[in-house]
Amino acid sequence: HQVTDEFIAYTKAIGPQLGLEETTSFLVVAATLLDLKAARLLPAGEVHDEEDLALLEVRDLLFARLLQYRAFKHVAGMFAELEAAAMRSYPRAVALEDRYSDLLPEVMLGVDAGRFAQIAAAVFTPRPVPTVGTDHLHQVSVSVPEQAANLMRLLENRGVGAWASFSDLVADCELPMEIVGRFLALLELYRARAVAFEQAEPLGVLQISWTGERPSSQELATADAE
Repeated sequence: HQVTDEFIAYTKAIGPQLGLEETTSFLVVAATLLDLKAARLLPAGEVHDEEDLALLEVRDLLFARLLQYRAFKHVAGMFAELEAAAMRSYPRAVALEDRYSDLLPEVMLGVDAGRFAQIAAAVFTPRPVPTVGTDHLHQVSVSVPEQAANLMRLLENRGVGAWASFSDLVADCELPMEIVGRFLALLELYRARAVAFEQAEPLGVLQISWTGERPSSQELATADAE
């Protein structure tokens, strides 16, 4: 009964400070508590309908919550007592007494002076800057003018207007970088109007033919510098 009265009084006290949803939740719990309080005032009897069973289920749930409420209230009282006691305590701002100055145990390193010097040297020695090894990488230098000369030789052997696929023109390449260099050389030859391109569909087979023009060595040297 005391819990019910306290709950209703608390709801009335904070009612203006809460929103509609929170106030409604408090009122539902308060109404259930009042039903339980009224049921305890009536003579005990058997359960006849589903509403009584639902009321019993709500009662068990509220009983568990009331136990939590009582525990929280008890802990809150303990904290209040501790806070009140702490307010009456004042720390001493004094130096350490002589009788407590020698209570610390001696430092036991477990090593001699030589070993301690080695540890100190290892700690204070600057660590080398981490580097990534590149010895396993073998970068092949490919000359674009050289690849252009190889392409011109292959296309001239086929004749003016004879088409050859890009796969045919790189069939003798042994390294991926040579294929890249040969493709760049094709672009330079196309810019110099020495070759013509044909591609029937997007991402289709690229066909190349010689137009009869021969790019100057100066043009190819400029391409290699770029």
